[in-house]
Amino acid sequence: MQLFAPAKINLRFRVLRRREDGFHEIETLMAPISLRDELVIEPNDPGNGTVFSCDDPSLPGGEENLVLRAARSFFAATKTEASVRIQLRKKIPHGAGLGGGSSDAASTLLGLNELHGSPLTRARLTSLAAAIGSDVPFFIGASAAVCSSRGEIVEPVGALPKLPLLLLKPQFGVPTAWAYQSWCESRELPGIDYAPQSLGELVLGNDLERPVFEKYVFLARMKQWLRAQPEVAAALLSGSGSTLFAVLRDVATADDLAGRSRAELDPLLWTCACEIVS
Repeated sequence: MQLFAPAKINLRFRVLRRREDGFHEIETLMAPISLRDELVIEPNDPGNGTVFSCDDPSLPGGEENLVLRAARSFFAATKTEASVRIQLRKKIPHGAGLGGGSSDAASTLLGLNELHGSPLTRARLTSLAAAIGSDVPFFIGASAAVCSSRGEIVEPVGALPKLPLLLLKPQFGVPTAWAYQSWCESRELPGIDYAPQSLGELVLGNDLERPVFEKYVFLARMKQWLRAQPEVAAALLSGSGSTLFAVLRDVATADDLAGRSRAELDPLLWTCACEIVS
């Protein structure tokens, strides 16, 4: 069985307050995009458990690996023996604010459920997803949605415009937990525009830009550079980063903008032309 796990961007991200449980109350408009990881899930010989492989050696293993956590969660919920092989081919960089690990986990739950004759309802899968990570329930539906509370409450919205995008990520990542912890005490950098950006009826903004830009000043400069380019209608940090996305006025300009960003910002930038999908 072959599955594709989409990345996401946050078109709007508001941090409302710190909760008593240590998490933060948020509200975010998330959209799946055409950048995807690939998973292949196949039955394994009885008694061999879950065998996992990945073409990215930098991906965390053990308890930190969300695919393995999703598999353990599924087999525990269904009280069935774990006998499966899972192969993950990564296209979505991790530590990027694009939800790659969460999407892989959700696709694992969906794939295992289908492989075993759909013993779990969509509501049960969503409950298992929420226990794995705050973004995982969004990817069970994989359609544009407003996510609230810790991110686990998902309310689908109507189809969004099929906006052309260019993603840009430097070689470093941003720890998500650190970004949340630093939000309350962070300050805006002078000369950096944090104001909401309008695209028709869409209003883009991200409260996590404040702590992230304060520490990772290069990301602030990237955003300012993108917003000054004639091809770019809007630019924003996705989630806690370190990926920024540019909404393009014309999809045909993506290659030129990507080349210019590497020439003027960082020759080692990872870039990807993609689009919002329904």
